[in-house]
Amino acid sequence: MPLHVPPAPAPALRSVLTALGSPTAVREARTPALRSVQGPLSPELPLPVHVLDRATADGPAPATRLAGWRFLIRAESGIVAAADTVLTADGWAFSHFFEGPYLGSTERALRQAESTATLHQPRLLSVPELYMLTLWLHGDTGADPAAGAVAPNDILVPLAPAPTGIAAHRPYRAADLLPVLSLRIAPRPGPLVGSA
Repeated sequence: MPLHVPPAPAPALRSVLTALGSPTAVREARTPALRSVQGPLSPELPLPVHVLDRATADGPAPATRLAGWRFLIRAESGIVAAADTVLTADGWAFSHFFEGPYLGSTERALRQAESTATLHQPRLLSVPELYMLTLWLHGDTGADPAAGAVAPNDILVPLAPAPTGIAAHRPYRAADLLPVLSLRIAPRPGPLVGSA
């Protein structure tokens, strides 16, 4: 398997396990699939979730910041939900369970990445301005999963639903996709001073 999945922080995993063991947390989750599952649930494939800071077309590689860790929740029937954790003043804490199109899309993109010949560290990269999420295949498998910038040769796989004009599940070199994204999120010019 060419994916080098980094271990999540132990407190993040513990917070998800605690939430899965809480009938209240599962029952109150807005995830019908999770509420209806019979049998054991287990968190797997922890992925650090990074947010892309505003990028410029001609600037240096855009920095990212770690926003949390996401765990896919597996039942006997397959992946049924995901759980997000966030860093608080007291450490890592469970945030929420969810389901939706990004769940199946993430699983599909991970399977695609496993079939390649190159070893990568999988991460998720969020582009909030475009309501976009990508599987970020970082080339440095020994890197700290909580830090780092997107390298030009890293692979970004937009998850479905992707913004118009960007193909979901198509692997892009970061050097090719990031300039397109930076043009789309460029600030719009404001009104001219003195105009009526």
